Amino acid sequence: MRVVAKFGGTSLGSGDRINRAADSIAAAVEDGHEITVVASAMGATTDKLLEEITFDVDDADRAQIVSMGERTSVRMLKAALSARGVDARFFEPGSDDWPVITDEHGEVDVETTRERAREIASNLDLEVAVVTGFLAQAHDGSITTLGRGGSDTTAVMLGNYMDADEVVIVTDVEGVMTGDPNVVEGARNVGEISVDELRNLSFRGAEVVAPSALSYKDSNLDVRVVHYQHGDLLSGGTSIEGEFRNLVDMREKPLACLTVAGRAIRNQPGVFQSLSAALGNNDVNIDAVASGMDTITFYVDADEAEFAENILHREVVEQDALSSVTVDEPLAVVRVTGGDLPNRPGIISEIVSPLAEARIDIHDVITSATSVALFVDWDDREDTLETTQELL
Repeated sequence: MRVVAKFGGTSLGSGDRINRAADSIAAAVEDGHEITVVASAMGATTDKLLEEITFDVDDADRAQIVSMGERTSVRMLKAALSARGVDARFFEPGSDDWPVITDEHGEVDVETTRERAREIASNLDLEVAVVTGFLAQAHDGSITTLGRGGSDTTAVMLGNYMDADEVVIVTDVEGVMTGDPNVVEGARNVGEISVDELRNLSFRGAEVVAPSALSYKDSNLDVRVVHYQHGDLLSGGTSIEGEFRNLVDMREKPLACLTVAGRAIRNQPGVFQSLSAALGNNDVNIDAVASGMDTITFYVDADEAEFAENILHREVVEQDALSSVTVDEPLAVVRVTGGDLPNRPGIISEIVSPLAEARIDIHDVITSATSVALFVDWDDREDTLETTQELL
């Protein structure tokens, strides 16, 4: 099996942890697996280097300085593997065979990087490749970086381009947890999670796998997260399933928009819970929710509009904080989902502006970390779908 194993800074934070990492790599090699290692800077080295830059420095010099953490890590790991009788070679920017190349815009040059990654992969039966994470190199030889979480990106990208069977992210957490174990009691490991779920969690604060890395995962590449104390690269942790697709999807059935108004609803604890519970207890499925200072809007099947309106009206009558409920139907929803949406400044404008030019009235826009939902008149659904499909 061909495996790319990424060791985070905490995993390499001391000599003992480097020994533990080398032991797990050597064991996998002994079992006949082809291993590429992606190494982050030891501990908080990169942050410490950045803190010491108290003078004016250009981007090129800054990249050279921060690269020293990863450059040290690959040398340490290579030496530890050699001490165990494992043939290994480290790769860093400036090496003749360095794989990760960026173009003039700082974006990964896919064709060149894939070609170089495959060249390294062709020798994995002879040696372990130990690659600096986070770093890249422009065509002119200057050092660039892949941004925050760049070592994760390096690992999954190389896993993809090397036709690896699996990428293992070795970190300081027991895979993906049901909650932050430092905050909630009884947090436990999640055995499996989808790419879509994890990307949304990552963009909302879960520091497990960098969101940028997951855009390189496809259905043929397994990705797993394990704790550095686990000691086995090939088992345990959390498996990340599926792949993140760029798509435009339209709901086939029409929706009704039910808006409940009330003074300063947002500041009234329990109002949202009581309204959504009332619908749920009566088996009314909520497709989406939007809120303002004085309103809460529920989108439900148009077929259930009258039933849902009566349910919400009872809540309005019973609660002094609420004043009225109104219904607008039929509406359509078109959702734009894309792995690179969060990394594209102005993406909402890119989506909405063509619809405005087409004279399509947008009733509502609801965004999540990785998708944009557009609510329009039912009669405008086909034009909205066609216009937004041209974006991806």
